[in-house]
Amino acid sequence: MRLSDFKYPISEKLIAQTPLKERDKARLMVLDRATHSTHELIFRELDQLLEPGDCLVFNDTRVFPARLRGHKDKTDAEIEVFLLRELNNNLWEIMVKPARKVRMGNTITIEGGIHCEIIDNTTSGGRVVRFNYDGDLYKVIEKYGKTPLPPYIKREPDNDDKKYYQTIFADKVGAVAAPTAGLHFTNRLMNKLEKKGVKSAFLTLHVGLGTFRPVTVEDLSRHRMDSEYYQVPQQAADTINRTIAEGKRIIAVGTTVTRTLETVATFSGRIKATEGWTDKFIYPPYKFKVVDGLITNFHLPGSTLLMLVSAFYDRDLIMKAYRKAKREHYRFFSYGDAMMIL
Repeated sequence: MRLSDFKYPISEKLIAQTPLKERDKARLMVLDRATHSTHELIFRELDQLLEPGDCLVFNDTRVFPARLRGHKDKTDAEIEVFLLRELNNNLWEIMVKPARKVRMGNTITIEGGIHCEIIDNTTSGGRVVRFNYDGDLYKVIEKYGKTPLPPYIKREPDNDDKKYYQTIFADKVGAVAAPTAGLHFTNRLMNKLEKKGVKSAFLTLHVGLGTFRPVTVEDLSRHRMDSEYYQVPQQAADTINRTIAEGKRIIAVGTTVTRTLETVATFSGRIKATEGWTDKFIYPPYKFKVVDGLITNFHLPGSTLLMLVSAFYDRDLIMKAYRKAKREHYRFFSYGDAMMIL
């Protein structure tokens, strides 16, 4: 398949700019792969779609406020520093804006009085910097950084975003974008699911800036994903494998969970506890090894996320569902409504 197969027009009016204050009141479009039918629920009614023994798999990554203001030495030019990931102690990969003003050897002073020196360029147009700071850098980031909202949200982040652009089970710091399918869950809903006998498993994939990076090649086989760090604990692997052995369903909460599970799945369709980096790119046709159901949001035209969802179901039927969502004024993208494919 080709990039043009995943393009579609979208009105800016459908792109959710703010979160719902009650996360689980989002609309949920349900797609049945057996009957090719669709119907709608409210997300808090998710328990109606699950059976005792089914297992929901969540990404427990935590978004950190990765956008920092700074200024360049000597010229005092204003620079935005977007932290991508920590490579080593005080060594980070970043994006800078405007990039043309920042070169090797430059020093940038960040809010809070810390400094970083540009020591290398990356192949994706970023920079590698070394921070000159002996304390806990994450404390400085938490104090002065801003929530890294996606570029299609046309406003500055506020205090609400620090809360709502984070899942309720966010734990391990390292993501610059939220695993947005998980944003719809509340403690109330989790309690309801637990009482029904639905199991939960938690893995980690630190979502990187690549989740926003557009595919630029028409031939999808030529696209390369950015690598992202993942970790699958033994407890999660045991819960998932036991669920599979019992003949129950594995429901991935989001594309990040799906990519992680498919990365670590064995040929026998089991999960192993491990950690590492994945650049797995899933697009049609693809045979899934583990995932039986997928909860996801409505994704950008031409995005790798839309390609993964199309691989899980059917490209034509997914695009038909998207047309229906547009007609019925669903909210799209990170703060938008949800879809469940079973």
